[in-house]
Amino acid sequence: MKRLLFLLFFSICANAFSQILSSNLEKKTMALGEINHLVIKINNLNNQQVSAAPKNELLPFHFEEIKDSIGIQPDLYERRIEFSVYEEGTFTIPELEFKVGDRILKTIPYEIDVINTAQKGDQIADIMKNKEVKLEVKDYWELYKWYVLAALAGLAFIAAVIMFIKWGRRKKDPPVVITNQTLKELDSLKKKKYIEGGNYRSFYVELIDISRKFITTQYHLPADVLLTDDLVQLIKENNTVSQDNEKVVEEVFLRGDLVKFAKTIPDKETMEKDFTDIKEFVKRSSKDLEFENLRKDV
Repeated sequence: MKRLLFLLFFSICANAFSQILSSNLEKKTMALGEINHLVIKINNLNNQQVSAAPKNELLPFHFEEIKDSIGIQPDLYERRIEFSVYEEGTFTIPELEFKVGDRILKTIPYEIDVINTAQKGDQIADIMKNKEVKLEVKDYWELYKWYVLAALAGLAFIAAVIMFIKWGRRKKDPPVVITNQTLKELDSLKKKKYIEGGNYRSFYVELIDISRKFITTQYHLPADVLLTDDLVQLIKENNTVSQDNEKVVEEVFLRGDLVKFAKTIPDKETMEKDFTDIKEFVKRSSKDLEFENLRKDV
């Protein structure tokens, strides 16, 4: 009996002093542009620090955050987010991570249906009947002259592009120039101290942008327009990038997507490693190009 009472007392104490995360979504169905509210609370903090995504960056990119307020007390963390959605469809707010001390707490996911309330099948009747008007050549010119001029301008632009490609193309920057420029951009990123400040989202956004620009210019692959999965597949099929560099691109780019869209929180060691791996990839790129040139010569 005493053992049972002791276990019951221990369970009550553990629950009383553990952190409790709760979340509440005001509306699960909303109109286009309508304002919705998400409230997240963590009780029993006991003065522990809470780490989460920065203000206005907690929700996925479909959700337009209007206001993001954070209230912190010794035993309570409260975050109120006011947002809207401007696309029709069903959207998901995934599990959102909050780090309290050494513990990771997650909210439940929510699905939100966004509808266009203007599309209800209402018929709109004209106030008066349309009148038929006979048009002359001058009238047609006034109606369509801008289309004609735009078509002529488009043809002129295409002709100019063809002439530029054929006769006026400038000599491309050598690989060493591109490499040095990219290394300077990486050094500038390092000086912003995103890693030391825990601003992991901004760090990965800028790191991936610099890497995509480098791959586009150095390897002449459309990294600036392709999704990560498509880019990785293209690199594997292209055989220009070495396997070591290919592995770095795949790992860092996929982690960058997780940080940006799924709200994964990386540690400082991982961020430092990803930065170093990308920097070494940039330095090694010239060897990839040298090997590719030798292969073409053979």
